[in-house]
Amino acid sequence: MMRTEWGSGVVASTIANVNRDPKNPPYNVTDFTTHFTKVTAANEPISLEEAMHRWA
Repeated sequence: MMRTEWGSGVVASTIANVNRDPKNPPYNVTDFTTHFTKVTAANEPISLEEAMHRWA
């Protein structure tokens, strides 16, 4: 079930990126999936408030 959702998200994001305005940022697969969320990379800094929220 999850593979089907991921595959559908890949197709949807590809179609959306082909037809998007070049001024807008590209779409990601997670923009079109319900059970998958975008994860912040470990090398990206987070704010102090976000760190306090995560560690509280």
